Amino acid sequence: MRNFYTAQQVKAAEAPLLARLPEGTLMRRAAYGLARVAADELRDRTGGVSGRDVTLLVGSGDNGGDALWAGTLLRRRGVAVTAVLLNPERAHAAGLAALKAAGGRVSSDPGSPDLVLDGIVGISGKGPLRPAAAAIVADLDAPIVAVDLPSGVDPDTGAVDGPAVTAAVTVAFGALKPVHVLAAPRCGRVELVPIGLDLPTPDLVALDAWEVGRLWPVPRPADDKYTQGVVGVVAGSGRYPGAAVLSSGAAVTATAGMVRYAGRAVAEVLDHWPEVVAAPSPADAGRVQAWVVGPGIGTDDDALTDLRTVLETDLPVLVDADGLNLLAEHPDLVRGRGAPTLLTPHAGEFERLTAVAPTPDRVAATRALAAEWGVTVLLKGRATVIADPHGRAYVNDAGSSWAATAGSGDVLSGVIGALMATGLAPAAAAAAGARAHSLAANLGAREGSEDIGDAGLAPISASTLLAHLRSAIRILRSHVPES
Repeated sequence: MRNFYTAQQVKAAEAPLLARLPEGTLMRRAAYGLARVAADELRDRTGGVSGRDVTLLVGSGDNGGDALWAGTLLRRRGVAVTAVLLNPERAHAAGLAALKAAGGRVSSDPGSPDLVLDGIVGISGKGPLRPAAAAIVADLDAPIVAVDLPSGVDPDTGAVDGPAVTAAVTVAFGALKPVHVLAAPRCGRVELVPIGLDLPTPDLVALDAWEVGRLWPVPRPADDKYTQGVVGVVAGSGRYPGAAVLSSGAAVTATAGMVRYAGRAVAEVLDHWPEVVAAPSPADAGRVQAWVVGPGIGTDDDALTDLRTVLETDLPVLVDADGLNLLAEHPDLVRGRGAPTLLTPHAGEFERLTAVAPTPDRVAATRALAAEWGVTVLLKGRATVIADPHGRAYVNDAGSSWAATAGSGDVLSGVIGALMATGLAPAAAAAAGARAHSLAANLGAREGSEDIGDAGLAPISASTLLAHLRSAIRILRSHVPES
């Protein structure tokens, strides 16, 4: 499990070490790790370290000091190091003196380096790059290694509201911060350098592949189709039968013991998935252990009746798409509901539910809706955020935006619904389902291969994503250690 800590939590963890250790110890630890990553990056990109050129963009905070000390270490390995001081009067004095003593130079011209270290702003900094820094960054052609976080990107939310650095690599000190997953495209590859912090229990986590694989249900010797989870799917309509096909198919593929479809697209669902047990409405569906309701059902009176019927049960329920649009008009159907409930909005649906856009702080917005309504919320996006009513939050970085295609959400609802039917709590089911879903999308873009480069990627449809879902689950299961 990867844990993410806010800037305030990290600074609180640093405080006792700063008080106890000799001055500069933490900065030296950070600089050593930064220099190592920078040297590795030079070697990988240019074939060597000695004789290469590195430019430091140095701000007034500790990240500027980290960059200066790392530059000193690189200089001792034969690297030509140039420091561009964006606020010379406030540059870290000891670090600057060490760099000069090692033969580094100070200039207002960044030159044409092989690599750049971004030490402009630290985790205490907020807002976009100032004009002078923005102009320098805009003119750079070299890859950038960000010091702790890309400057101009909010450390806690990943928000960008103006000029900011886009890094090839980000070297995180002591702990991962929310920015490293919420703004992953800005961070590039993230390398964590331990510096000895004693950290609290995290409020934001991401499951590792083996943890998702372990959550995925595997039939036991005495299991049958009923004990492996029976999920009911209320999806589709005369106008949107495809939603029913995709959501039901995803529940089948995600290894539900039985899928009961209840809706107005019976013929289309059975044509694609003959193993599904179909009925015209939830009231006629028979016994299930969890419900998925909403994809493509419309917002007419019949759809509202079906939604009400499902929510009045004492079963776990996932509400998506049109079901969310209906809830925006009838929030009392779900607020304070006693049984486990999961809402899975995209940004537009979230705003219809709350009248407020979920940005810039998507984690806080998701937590707030979950707490206010007493439900679990999955906010879709490249970085999908999941929060339960108690404030515990998960995040899943998809690694790409291949899943941003029509019908993809219908697939996600079926996957998560199947997991909820096995007894998984909504937050865990959502986190596991989101990880499998994003992996299936990436496999689809690569036609099932993880080994080709980006040049081999191709656009996908929701049907392609669904076709690779079983392979994604198999890969996740393969990461589970043998007991």
